[in-house]
Amino acid sequence: MADFQYYQFFNDKTGQMFTTDVLDDISHLKYRYYSYTFIIITCVIVLALFMSIVIGGFVYKNRWKLRYLMYRTRNTFFGHRNSAYYTVIQNYQFDAFISYEEDNTRFILDDVIPRLETENVSLCLHQRDFLPGNEISDNIIHAIQSSRKTVVILSNAFLKSKWCMYEFNMGRMESIYSRGEEISLVIVMLETVPNSAMPLEMVRWIQDNNYIEYTTDHEGNALFEDKQTCDNIVNRTC
Repeated sequence: MADFQYYQFFNDKTGQMFTTDVLDDISHLKYRYYSYTFIIITCVIVLALFMSIVIGGFVYKNRWKLRYLMYRTRNTFFGHRNSAYYTVIQNYQFDAFISYEEDNTRFILDDVIPRLETENVSLCLHQRDFLPGNEISDNIIHAIQSSRKTVVILSNAFLKSKWCMYEFNMGRMESIYSRGEEISLVIVMLETVPNSAMPLEMVRWIQDNNYIEYTTDHEGNALFEDKQTCDNIVNRTC
């Protein structure tokens, strides 16, 4: 390139170009390259952020469904149950899995267990029927899938418990995706719980499927006993 100044350059529009003009154009190419590179990198980053937000939103919105399907797939192919388990109602080990927070244990021991088990309703309780050594999540899934109904004893303390909410959401997924037209999740309102304190999924479930309200007066108590025992718990004749 020692004789670069002796080269002749031509432009389609202006004809012959001076060497200094060519050098100026070459120097500008570097800045154009940097400009295009910056635009491309910016577009890639913006697109990646947009896709991350979309995928993250989808995963969050369907997090319980995805988690439930993951457990069900794992149990179907690697667990002790096959797919026929989900369709054969006679295979249920329990009539109802009782989901409750530890603060409500006295209510379960004094009211729920005596009342239902005297009616020959077979109950699954975590402190009695969960298998030691198994993961809590596996015990919960097994209890829900082994029971004809999942009964949520709803209280303000229930909403603050991670595992109680896990039981509610897994019971909800089981009812939606594995039980056909049968509603297998029953909510018993043990105390006044404002809608503002509930997650949106629970509010929608109550709006679509109603709930049983437990009260201490005789009329409310009898209503709780009759509906919970006969119709809403096991769907069988007591």
